[in-house]
Amino acid sequence: MSVIRVLGGAVLGLAASVAFAADPDQAIRATLTKLQPDMPIEAIAESPMTGLYQVHLKGGRLLYASADGQFLMQGNLYQFKGDDAVNLTRQAESKGVAKEINSIPTSEMVVFSPKEPAKAHITVFTDTDCGYCQKLHSEVPELNRRGIEVRYVAFPRQGLGSHGYNSLVSVWCAKDRQAAMNQAKSRQELPAATCDNPVAKQYELGQMIGVNGTPAIVMGNGELIPGYQPAPELAKAALEAK
Repeated sequence: MSVIRVLGGAVLGLAASVAFAADPDQAIRATLTKLQPDMPIEAIAESPMTGLYQVHLKGGRLLYASADGQFLMQGNLYQFKGDDAVNLTRQAESKGVAKEINSIPTSEMVVFSPKEPAKAHITVFTDTDCGYCQKLHSEVPELNRRGIEVRYVAFPRQGLGSHGYNSLVSVWCAKDRQAAMNQAKSRQELPAATCDNPVAKQYELGQMIGVNGTPAIVMGNGELIPGYQPAPELAKAALEAK
């Protein structure tokens, strides 16, 4: 599901033919259901801005709507506090992303842990065929040394059935997932393996929370960082976000 695809722009003035309802929740749901019948609405509540309602979608994404459901907006809502501008949308979406990511059992990930108890963790949507994913993986020992646990989830960039997808399935179905991930990230072909695996489910989750490339790194607080970051900077960010 792509909210951006549905809306087609930042702001939509909806037709007056939309059925009105006395309850803002009902009016907004009627509008969104008309736009996309399967839109995964989790909750609708008043936003910090008077007269504006925020729509929480599964995966952490946020939309804004007028109480009568006639106007819908996709974008960032800021609040100015003194000289600082706080991105309220980003804060709320990060909480939603953290909820989704933290619900994934570590048994469904490929985890590289420090020898000592971890100080923080990152969750990385990865593709074995991605050059920057391979570069990031080469720095996992340094991240571990700095106390950061690295948790991999699957995101085959070319989609289901691609070479990357098959490679990720082979990693998740290997007897030793860590060894298989090391081998795949070294550009070595893995023995084909199949099993009941979460690769497709994790790929769908990545799309839902806004991942559109790899590596995509999720901090402990749900902040999403697109793209490769060097180990020292990434470890610092992870410690600050735990």
